[in-house]
Amino acid sequence: MIEFLANYGLFLLKAITVVAGIIIVIVVAASAGRKNAHEGLEVENLNKKHESLAESLRNAVSSKDVRKKVAKEKKKKDKADAKEESTRPRSFVIDFKGDLKASAVPSLREEISAILEVATEDDDVIVCLENHGGVVHEHGLAASQLARIRDRDIPLTVCVDKVAASGGYLMACVATKIYAAPFAILGSIGVLAQIPNFNRMLDSHGVEFEQVTAGKYKRTVTMFGENTDEDRAKLKEELEDVHSLFKEAVAKYRPDMDLDKVATGEHWYGTRALDLGLADEIRTSDELFADLVSERDLYLVSFKIKQPLQKRLLGGIDGVLEKADAAGWRRKFESALPR
Repeated sequence: MIEFLANYGLFLLKAITVVAGIIIVIVVAASAGRKNAHEGLEVENLNKKHESLAESLRNAVSSKDVRKKVAKEKKKKDKADAKEESTRPRSFVIDFKGDLKASAVPSLREEISAILEVATEDDDVIVCLENHGGVVHEHGLAASQLARIRDRDIPLTVCVDKVAASGGYLMACVATKIYAAPFAILGSIGVLAQIPNFNRMLDSHGVEFEQVTAGKYKRTVTMFGENTDEDRAKLKEELEDVHSLFKEAVAKYRPDMDLDKVATGEHWYGTRALDLGLADEIRTSDELFADLVSERDLYLVSFKIKQPLQKRLLGGIDGVLEKADAAGWRRKFESALPR
């Protein structure tokens, strides 16, 4: 009887765990659905946001008389601004947070298309970039979107507060000017391919893997077959070709950079990256915006895309991989610190 109750309790615990997991998935999906209910272009006036934050703090620390005086002056200024259209130059701001598949590119395309329709020669574009890199062709397309801005002779600034590495730096190098935070990660101008091979494990279990191709190099290194030196050499050749394309892209936009020194696959932190020409100035995006807000009209432009449920759920896998990738960068940083 005791054994029966123990087994039943274990079964019940497993059942509760499965049900709880299903409920969590449904709740997360529903939440994601609400967040992505709106689709379209959103524009936020960063000048007003900056003023609102300053006003909130001022009201908290000022006397009643000072608050009244400031409110009166602000009301008068708002009236004057409403009557007269601003003639100040504009900065259009884009936030780009990359992942392995550069899944934010569809939004980036729409944001840039909208900006190019209204931007004039007095305006500029600022991209706040955070990207560890990932799939080559996806990040190549992302860089091509930024090149559309350069091709229209509109100044393009990229701010790297955290990381622009590998495919992320492929995007960043397109900029007219690159700002980097003191400990931002830049570089990693290299190409990587890594794949596990289960051939010996399958062979030990009597499992034979067959692969039929048409074309000598349709498939080279594989996960399940036996890889040859010729397969590895061909993959190495392909990686070297991609690396050459990467270096050509960097050289096009940053011709004064010593590529032999920086295109080694290594990454550097802000101040070191500045010395190597990977960045133009040490400055955070917050510092840049604080300076610009008094002389330009700043607009944050973002395009929201409504994702189907299946894509939102599968997107969680990419999120896990992205966190693992970020953890890899963190471990590199921690290993560089003195003990």
